[in-house]
Amino acid sequence: MEHWVYVFHILGRSVSVNMDTVLTMWFAMFCILMFAFIATRNLSVIPNKIQAACEGLMSFFWGLMDSMMPADNRKHVPLVASLFLFILFANLMGQLPLRIIHLKEGELASPTNDINMTAAMAVIVLVYYVVAGVIKKKHKFLLKDFSFVSIIMMFVDLLEMITRPLSLAIRLFANIFAGEVLVSIALAACAYFAPLPVMLFEILVAFIQATVFMMLTMAYIGGATGDEH
Repeated sequence: MEHWVYVFHILGRSVSVNMDTVLTMWFAMFCILMFAFIATRNLSVIPNKIQAACEGLMSFFWGLMDSMMPADNRKHVPLVASLFLFILFANLMGQLPLRIIHLKEGELASPTNDINMTAAMAVIVLVYYVVAGVIKKKHKFLLKDFSFVSIIMMFVDLLEMITRPLSLAIRLFANIFAGEVLVSIALAACAYFAPLPVMLFEILVAFIQATVFMMLTMAYIGGATGDEH
């Protein structure tokens, strides 16, 4: 799928931005902010349905944190919950009829069908868990001691740090992109009946991919901050 590419110049260099991805990314963030505003504007001891649902969602995140990560883990909930909600909203946007909005170039679709978007989130996860690991373990985060085995393991860990965001980015991008391609093929084949089962399946994939990204993020943070046994 082609993108609406906008090129601007900074310090004599050309920088290109996929504007359709930026617009749908902002729309996903706006939806999450509006949901958060509606859910928190009338908090009470006796919760209403929206507040109860949000409290249940936060309990779900806290339960996952307690089961997968060491003590003092709830400080990581804002990142993990934000990633899950953003990816979920972004994935589901691919099932909205945004293509009826015709752009001069490209088309409006899920922002997570852009490898640049998923790579940016993967790099954020990488930087976050590396910083968390360094804060917790100091210099022992990479190099336990100066033995030959520890030095070799340090290079292995560095290689793993490079491949982790790559796998995160490609997994999410490939699943969402492939799903939108399947929906487009189904629309071309039989616009009245064929797209519906594919779209229902893609809604399930949207939840699964958001959950996988969240679980791997928690696993990486837990591995970086957990004590060695």
